[in-house]
Amino acid sequence: MPFQLVSEYPPAGDQAQAIEKLAKSIAAGNRHQTLLGVTGSGKTFTMANLIARHGKPALVMSHNKTLAAQLYSEFKNFFPHNAVEYFVSYFDYYQPDAYIPRSDTYIEKDSSINEEIERLRLSTMGSLLTREDTIVVASVSCIYGLGSPEDYEGMMLPVHTGQSLTRASFLDSLVGMLFERNDIAFGRGKFRVRGDVVEVHPAYLDETAIRIEFFDDEVERISSIHTLTGQVVDRLESHTFFPAKQFVTPGDKLKRAAAAIRSELDQRITQFEMEGKLIEAQRLRMRTEYDLEMMSEMGFCQGIENYSRHLTGREPGSRPHTLLDFFPRDFLLLVDESHATIPQIGGMFEGDKSRKTVLVDHGFRLPSALDNRPLRFEEFIEMTAQRVYVSATPGPFEIVNSRPENRTWIPVKNREEQGLTHIDFKKLRITPSGNAEPVEAFDPTRRGTPLVVEQIIRPTGLIDPTLTLRPLKHQIDETIELCRQRVERHERVLVTTLTKKTAEDLSEYLQGTGLKVRYIHADIDAVERVEILRQLRSASIDVLVGINLLREGLDLPEVSLVCILDADKEGFLRNETSLIQTAGRAARHLSGECVLFCDTVTDSIQRLIDVTEYRRARQIAHNEAHNITPVGVKRALQESLHTLEKEREHAEKLNSSLVAEDVETYDKLRVITELEEEMREASSRLEFERAAHLRDQITALKAGRPTATQSLSKKITYPKGPRRKK
Repeated sequence: MPFQLVSEYPPAGDQAQAIEKLAKSIAAGNRHQTLLGVTGSGKTFTMANLIARHGKPALVMSHNKTLAAQLYSEFKNFFPHNAVEYFVSYFDYYQPDAYIPRSDTYIEKDSSINEEIERLRLSTMGSLLTREDTIVVASVSCIYGLGSPEDYEGMMLPVHTGQSLTRASFLDSLVGMLFERNDIAFGRGKFRVRGDVVEVHPAYLDETAIRIEFFDDEVERISSIHTLTGQVVDRLESHTFFPAKQFVTPGDKLKRAAAAIRSELDQRITQFEMEGKLIEAQRLRMRTEYDLEMMSEMGFCQGIENYSRHLTGREPGSRPHTLLDFFPRDFLLLVDESHATIPQIGGMFEGDKSRKTVLVDHGFRLPSALDNRPLRFEEFIEMTAQRVYVSATPGPFEIVNSRPENRTWIPVKNREEQGLTHIDFKKLRITPSGNAEPVEAFDPTRRGTPLVVEQIIRPTGLIDPTLTLRPLKHQIDETIELCRQRVERHERVLVTTLTKKTAEDLSEYLQGTGLKVRYIHADIDAVERVEILRQLRSASIDVLVGINLLREGLDLPEVSLVCILDADKEGFLRNETSLIQTAGRAARHLSGECVLFCDTVTDSIQRLIDVTEYRRARQIAHNEAHNITPVGVKRALQESLHTLEKEREHAEKLNSSLVAEDVETYDKLRVITELEEEMREASSRLEFERAAHLRDQITALKAGRPTATQSLSKKITYPKGPRRKK
């Protein structure tokens, strides 16, 4: 088998039976299978075993890049001898171009590309084309347009010692692959020439460059060197160079594409002029002519992906090439947190289309820009042969396809709440009871007998939290008393409400009772949310009040109690999935408990009770049979992202840190430059929370608002005079 799974622990709990059942289902050719695994049951280890058993390239999808980074780190540890790649959006921040007709406002595209993530993306493409033991951990970025794999593979340049190759033709090939010559500032995607020696720094390598030495018209020697010192690391018999950019097109195709773009431009301008839209016609002419000139002279232009249909020679309306095209047909797809990832995949196309349609209608883009898009959901299904959905609360699509013999009946009124609109279920079969079956939820290509495999037993022996139902009357007073009891035991509490206003008011009221409380909701920026969660774990606060952010992805072992206010208000925030996920936040504590305040037991509450009782019974029976004593989860406390003391220590360590001077001579531009450098470094280490915080500081400085960094510099003052560093 091409994959070598490395682990000091064998499968435990429910993992062994889950691995066997799923592996058997995959081997039988089933397209759909679901792993229903509770929090803390080791779902990642099960996925790793399935990949090793399947023996084919695998794609692991997650619904956000932070969780994808965690999975990437775990799979790197499980498969140290194989190619584990990371493919997410390579922007530190991204503002797509947009137009608001009502106010005649055009928003220019603004982005900052993370060079490290771009390197990882290029490495992913290269590994998929050259290796069979590749595992890719990706976000939904993998369903967005990418260069043609045929063009990318066709422009690869293999070089070996003794090969008949002139230096001039080698340099021409490098330029055609969008490498840039720079004999001074040597970096990724660049090459330098010193006589008969050419040194190339491939964009997919970190600190390694390739040195090619020529003798007459022959390759005499190939070496890998350190990019900084120039010392030889290893002697090579051969090396294959990949293009330096994700979007590459051979010269002949580029010429044909330019002619097709110009033809479309003429037709569109004629149409605008016939409709009397002269401003739109002039706007489109100027932009497109400039892009064509850049492609002619440089082989590249800003926003070249909008011309991808012409560059790849596709028909209008056809699907774009994506990362999925780089995989072999028999690859294995594992969808992590599928209840969130599947609806996200289904919703990407319409959002992208609505924005670009406005740009096309007002002359900012050619109509062909609409074909640079993410995949439709049905295209995604067609391109993925076998899938394993992984979640503690699988959604309707996963359950319906994985259990065709037990069809799930979904009330019409709950379609939006359960995310069905993201998959565009239009045909419904009405039953006598008034319910409806989403016919289109079934994958027409499904075959075999798919299944849902439960992974309920935790190796740690931890049991699902107990459930307590209390009446709505006096729910606030009872919540206060419950919080006090937990605080006395040095434990933490989560309280969920239905609205932002309620969360804020309740936090203020609880603070008046002497509790250390904070609230958290969507208006709190991402970095501040991370800091609040850190404070909760460190006991700086005891109670956290939130709405829908206290669900999947939060690892809070110190939380022993979850209070759900107004639990019987059926809806998106109080449906079965939300209740199970929210209650699961207390599943990492030995004394875990979930209190639901309600006057009626809704269907969702009853389902939560049934699921919890079933899981508790399974775990308790397993613990008694194997004499297991439950052990609570322990996690290291995350360091603060933005305390002043941390920034002070950081400033003292760097020579080029904060400028120490008074407000009048405070060099804002220089500090912004330094913060941008730190932001890029944090992003290269995949520390996205810190990078986001630094980005917020940069934005505040540019807008003239005070920041923590600015406050620090004001405290360290010197007399006016020449600039001095601290």
